[in-house]
Amino acid sequence: MSQFTAIMARLKYIERWALMRSSRPENLSEHSLEVAMIAHLLCVIANVRYGRSLDEGRAALMGMYHDASEIITGDLPTPVKYFNPQIRDAYKGVESAAEETLLSTLPADLQGSFRSAFGLAGEGEPDAVEREDEAHLRQLVKAADKLSALIKCLEERSAGNSEFVTAEASTRASLERMAEGLPELRDFMDEFLPSYGHTLDQLL
Repeated sequence: MSQFTAIMARLKYIERWALMRSSRPENLSEHSLEVAMIAHLLCVIANVRYGRSLDEGRAALMGMYHDASEIITGDLPTPVKYFNPQIRDAYKGVESAAEETLLSTLPADLQGSFRSAFGLAGEGEPDAVEREDEAHLRQLVKAADKLSALIKCLEERSAGNSEFVTAEASTRASLERMAEGLPELRDFMDEFLPSYGHTLDQLL
């Protein structure tokens, strides 16, 4: 008997933005889906427009599982997680241990495939191109995570909630820095981001 999927189903019970007053709560399940969709799109843009050969499906999978460890650890607020390097590094260790615990609930013959989905190292030594592609893909998943956070801020502001103003400014600034080296991220911010906060009638 494997408990893996039952544990993953608990993503919907983990609420984000614990220190903020939200007009609408956001759980980890919906956040993970949004990150997966954005990460996939970023890879498509990179491949079609900028000559990359990134694994678009793996980007989506990594987005789906990128916060799975928080089923065990909970969502540690960003000001705490990044308060200083010691706390940041210690929390990374906790996250890694939680991911290994989750993987251990899978049948042994399936664990290798899910290690890749979790963004963990597989077997064998990758060549230089594979290492570069892997690093780029991880950057795009990280960018997708930040874009999801920025989208939440934009939605809260459009709902008249000023609680997220500072978070919006800092997240946008971080993304602007990332976009200097990621043209596909710049394309997303220029072409897709402006539509958020509009009504369905406006979008269609």
